[in-house]
Amino acid sequence: MDLIKEIFAGEVFPAVGCTEPISCAYACAAASEQLNAPVEGIELTVDPGTFKNGAAVTIPNSQGQKGNVIAAAMGAMIAQSSLRLEILSAVTPEILKKAKRFVDEGHLTYRCKEDAKSLHVEVHVHGGGSRVHCIVSEGHTNISRLEKDGRSVIEVHHHAGRKTRGYRDRLRAMKLEEVLREVISLDDESRSYIQRGIDMNLAISEKGVDLKRNAYQLQQMMKQGLMADDLFYRVKQRVASAVDARMGGLAEPVMTSGGSGNQGVLTILLPYLVGRERSIELPRIQESIAVSHAVNSYIKCFTGELSVVCGCTIAAGIASATAIVYQTAGIDMEKITCAVHNIIADLSGIICDGAKPGCSMKIVTGADTAMRSAFMALAGYGISMEDGIVGCSAEQSIRNLGRISLEGMGLVDSTVVHILQGKCLRRGQA
Repeated sequence: MDLIKEIFAGEVFPAVGCTEPISCAYACAAASEQLNAPVEGIELTVDPGTFKNGAAVTIPNSQGQKGNVIAAAMGAMIAQSSLRLEILSAVTPEILKKAKRFVDEGHLTYRCKEDAKSLHVEVHVHGGGSRVHCIVSEGHTNISRLEKDGRSVIEVHHHAGRKTRGYRDRLRAMKLEEVLREVISLDDESRSYIQRGIDMNLAISEKGVDLKRNAYQLQQMMKQGLMADDLFYRVKQRVASAVDARMGGLAEPVMTSGGSGNQGVLTILLPYLVGRERSIELPRIQESIAVSHAVNSYIKCFTGELSVVCGCTIAAGIASATAIVYQTAGIDMEKITCAVHNIIADLSGIICDGAKPGCSMKIVTGADTAMRSAFMALAGYGISMEDGIVGCSAEQSIRNLGRISLEGMGLVDSTVVHILQGKCLRRGQA
């Protein structure tokens, strides 16, 4: 399998709703379907990144409820892990009613494993006299452990037991130029998959304005003459609308990137919309989106799966800026390096404080900076290595960003979790 197909298989796929709550739903479904009886109790344990990303996001088909708990309960009631990250599209009124009653009656316990450093969703379920233990790690649908009554049954599950991040080891050892040259040779299958993502994300980007959140506010500002109706406005308004719809719980799919729907919005839509407005041919735009996905994956090799820094603005911003440069200049590493340096110099301090309606504010920031950085880079302008954490190459700057995320900001996630837990207690929630 070639590199871009490995990236597609591991982290570019449709998802209905925020991917961390859906991963909880998926894990509970995978465990519950092994019981062959109705689930009677659930113990759900998640890493800090999954905890914060489920704290304030609205869950699709939940009648406006938020959080990992209701998502997990609905997944257990559905018990069809074959649906993967589109599992919540199967929620019916009866399933929702059962899930709410299950939670209200105290059959689901929930905690955060604060020492977990990467994606970790762990579920114990019991029912019909049996117990099942399921762990999802190294990817939102990768089951690394599945046991029933103390005996491994991992071989019976078609998504279980595979190391889905093997290509990340290869990416880490590559120069960015090598990555780009390897992923731009697309066959018809890959082009079709990229186009599917374009169409999917364009569709949801038309839905969020009606919620009267950030995209609507941008629209009103443009109508009032506070913003020009230009390329920057049109791109920012469309990506904000898509994220407004996702974070608002709209039960429609988004093509992800790096396992994140919001990152998928920026890595796909920004190069597509910019390319179309600048009359770039569609095959070149498709190649640029392959570049965007690959760069996003490359960055995650160094910042981590669920980063302390905001992947939506920084990782996806770097990825989509690189794609814009590629559309005009090809693999011109001098210009690509300028774009990488410009974004890191601008946005490196933005933290991820969980998935929520405010993510569309951040994606507007990411889109604006990505476009500015790319167009400046095409003009030959880039921040120098004398500036902050910017390195002497794109690779070194990305590694420096990873050091800031994994070493320098090590207490951020636990601090955010404690703040979110305190807010839940003040609202009278468990």
